[in-house]
Amino acid sequence: MLTALFTAAAVRALRQVVLTRTRAGRSRVDHLLHAAMALAMAVMPWSWGRALPELPQSVFFAAALWFPLTAVNSGQERRLSATARRLPYAVGMAAMTWMSYRAAGHSHQTMAEGVPTAHQAMHLSHSMGESKADSVVTGVLALYLLTCSLRSLTRGMPALRAATETADDSTSLKSACNRFWDGATAMGTVVMLLMPH
Repeated sequence: MLTALFTAAAVRALRQVVLTRTRAGRSRVDHLLHAAMALAMAVMPWSWGRALPELPQSVFFAAALWFPLTAVNSGQERRLSATARRLPYAVGMAAMTWMSYRAAGHSHQTMAEGVPTAHQAMHLSHSMGESKADSVVTGVLALYLLTCSLRSLTRGMPALRAATETADDSTSLKSACNRFWDGATAMGTVVMLLMPH
């Protein structure tokens, strides 16, 4: 199901790239990043697709900064509002990088069987500390994305119902569609964050 969800999201993002006007450079890059992230997420539920090599991890993490850094509008208040709107995309991409980092085995290490030596005991203590930190990071990312998902999926439902009952409002329909995909992909990311690796 997760593969189907993220594959559909990737196809939609690529379609948006094609439909975006040539002058809308920022939107085109946004959609390309969404497509790349969705394609990577589509293969991550499978054992062979969980761990990205380090270079793509670094590229995706750097790409996450694109969303808040390009929230440029006139006026400080509008800039803050635009940054807040684009922050979930950055957090989603950072969460995907975090999952790949964990799957690569950088933060989950097992101790050899048998009676631990003093060195192994120190290593185990260090690993337990890292494991707690991992849990905190995963929990914060999951909670934030869950909040964003529920907000996207439930916001404007009465307005959507009224719009479908009264008139054909393409703007409202497009906005509702965008909120659905934002909410669905954020929820899928939460599920993947909480899946055992």
